[in-house]
Amino acid sequence: MEGLLVALIVGGIAGWLAGLVMKGASQGIVLNIIIGLIGGVIGGWLFSLLGVSTGGGWAGSIVVGFVGAVILLFLVGLIRGK
Repeated sequence: MEGLLVALIVGGIAGWLAGLVMKGASQGIVLNIIIGLIGGVIGGWLFSLLGVSTGGGWAGSIVVGFVGAVILLFLVGLIRGK
């Protein structure tokens, strides 16, 4: 249960930060969490592919989720034509 709570908090922070960077991509707390969680998967895959380690912990998880969420929002923007 604690792991789920941490994942939701980290996902929310990562999604919110990505929304700030991508100007206008913030969608509210629920979608920020979803974007951050999906971004964590994308970022985790990308970081492992590149052999990059964040050292773990909350900060590392937020960085990975943030990078993945920015990539996700960028791709969604391309598909929507923004």
